Amino acid sequence: QVQLVESGGGLVQPGGSLRLSCAASGIFTTMSWYRQAPGNQRELVAAITGAGSTNYKDSVKGRFTISRDNAKNTMYLQMNSLKPEDTAVYYCHTAAGHWGKGTLVTVSS
Repeated sequence: QVQLVESGGGLVQPGGSLRLSCAASGIFTTMSWYRQAPGNQRELVAAITGAGSTNYKDSVKGRFTISRDNAKNTMYLQMNSLKPEDTAVYYCHTAAGHWGKGTLVTVSS
């Protein structure tokens, strides 16, 4: 059974940084980070292919960096210059349609 386990969320002040991790139970090609803020639909934040090609939501470009370590079956999201509007539950997703349970990121002073 596929398992995706996110970690690294928490409370951070505006302008701060967090690094999210997604540990996967197997090897997947394209993997993504999504987020869902209260009252909003889930949205794609960033994606990375097995070869390392990346794409980002416009509002996080230049602030977030997605990466992966295939040897560890782990994907990361480095989030810098965080803003209150980045507050959401962040989910790990695979191209095969698997979802993690999410990790909460709260950006507040």
